[in-house]
Amino acid sequence: MQKIVPFLWFNDQAEEAVNFYISIFKNSKILSMARYGDAGAQASGRPKGTIMTIAFQLEGQDFTALNGGPEFTFTPAISLVVNCITQAEVDELWEKLSGDGGEIIQCGWLKDKYGISWQIVPTILSEMLQDKDSAKAERVMQAMLQMKKIDIQGLKQAYER
Repeated sequence: MQKIVPFLWFNDQAEEAVNFYISIFKNSKILSMARYGDAGAQASGRPKGTIMTIAFQLEGQDFTALNGGPEFTFTPAISLVVNCITQAEVDELWEKLSGDGGEIIQCGWLKDKYGISWQIVPTILSEMLQDKDSAKAERVMQAMLQMKKIDIQGLKQAYER
């Protein structure tokens, strides 16, 4: 069992959101579901028998989703970072997560249609930003700050100038 598990509070779209996420990430699955019983339904105001929580994995990372009601919503203060090797991977995940009601933000950040913030980041970005040559790292930072979706070729051009 994973020691720390992100717990995602949805109004009533937990199952829909989980199915959306597992359709996007290849190494992903639903692990288990719990439904509201009498006590849980009474305490939460949710209908008895409806899904309370769903334990699932995305790329081997455990998560739990809750249908908890409208009391809480997601903010960009917490985001999920997806480390990508290729531009094709960045493009595919960006398109799927930002589409159909999602919101494109800045510097590789987006918000999906359920309100969860994601950072779709090529692994080469952190390598370049940590370069010992501070001028190279600064040029990469300046280039990234101009981007919405991260473009690896644009980062490389800034790095090699």
